[in-house]
Amino acid sequence: MGRPWRPVLASATKCCAAEDAAVAPDGLARCRPQQSELSRRLASFRRLSSLANSPVSMAADGGKGQSGETPTPPAAVAGEMAGPLQLHSFGVSELRGVTHDFSASFLLGEGGFGAVYKGYVDAGMRPGLAAQAVAVKQLNAAGFQGHREWLAEVIFLGQFRHPHLVRLLGYCCEDEERLLVYEFMPRGSLENHLFRRISATLPWGTRIKVAIGAAKGLAFLHAATTPVIYRDFKASNILLDSEFTAKLSDFGLAKMGPEGEDTHVTTRVMGTHGYAAPEYVQTGHLNVKSDVYSFGVVLLELLTGRRAMEHVRGRSAHAEQQVKLVDWTRPYLSGGSRRLRCIMDQRLAGHYSVKGARAVAQLAVQCTAPQPRDRPRMAAVVEALERLQGLKDMAVSVGLWPANAPVAGRNAISAKIRAEVKGAGAGVGSRRRSASSKLP
Repeated sequence: MGRPWRPVLASATKCCAAEDAAVAPDGLARCRPQQSELSRRLASFRRLSSLANSPVSMAADGGKGQSGETPTPPAAVAGEMAGPLQLHSFGVSELRGVTHDFSASFLLGEGGFGAVYKGYVDAGMRPGLAAQAVAVKQLNAAGFQGHREWLAEVIFLGQFRHPHLVRLLGYCCEDEERLLVYEFMPRGSLENHLFRRISATLPWGTRIKVAIGAAKGLAFLHAATTPVIYRDFKASNILLDSEFTAKLSDFGLAKMGPEGEDTHVTTRVMGTHGYAAPEYVQTGHLNVKSDVYSFGVVLLELLTGRRAMEHVRGRSAHAEQQVKLVDWTRPYLSGGSRRLRCIMDQRLAGHYSVKGARAVAQLAVQCTAPQPRDRPRMAAVVEALERLQGLKDMAVSVGLWPANAPVAGRNAISAKIRAEVKGAGAGVGSRRRSASSKLP
């Protein structure tokens, strides 16, 4: 049995002063960058605009961040662009202009890196840059991410071009300001569509399309000569364009995978609770199968409409605790279609493929296997998901979902459905089913 995991404090890794150590809201370790820290690295980064053909030397000559890890440029991937930096350099004043001085009315959201604003660039702003809407991410110097994460995004997204990776258009490195400019994704994140009540329910076919797109993005990263480990795969990092094409964003935690005979790389534990693979959380050992686990968690979110970490009511009225979606769903994933429907997203109202849901459930079980060696490769996951497109055996049409059942919200579980599986299983499984009835 592995040793219990504890957050790795910054003081232990000596990546910043002990007084700057902090634990982010997700419970994982972060370091608050110091203003002087960013300033000291500015001189080395100014070479970026003149290194269109040599991003490697930029990283080697001072691209290290607070964690002490150098974000090494990725190796080429057959059939896709992975080469010189194809980015525009912007000034702070220019980005203030395109975002109306970072107006709150243009705010798209906030995260560990900082705030993201919507903006518009004109055709004449840079040669070769078309007039378009953009998303501008501004580093919060007092936040939990810093220069290293910003630099990693520039290096990875500056070289890679793929239909399922968000496109980085440019950057800003002026004084202590760090900003990134991306293509604008009008549909926002998968997280918003699954968990915010203000959005319409994602149809089953769209969910499969999103899963395939996200899987292709990960498979592309893993197929590099030296694999790229995404390390922070989650619903909020999957962005959707106007056609619901999924693209991976936020490469701040991406890391090069093991080379040669090495089976893993060892690094500080970073990421998000509920999505991080258990072996990574316990030992800090990281490989591409860690991403596969996180993908399996997102598959479960697509099936259930529930978050990776759910709040459940305890025995007392005011007590709450968190339960992992992987643990809560496991008793339902292998018991056939009638048991599986107990955890299906109620907002689908039975409009999902029975065969497709079973296949996705089994794929999620494989991806979240406790042992990394038992998880499939992302290329195999893509093939399995592509076979599920266009299935028409809707649960509501084949009698597995009452046609007149009221839709009482995404968390509703009818008493009739619970009764059908009552008594099935024992031990841990039955306790988990008891916990499920308390989910809000």
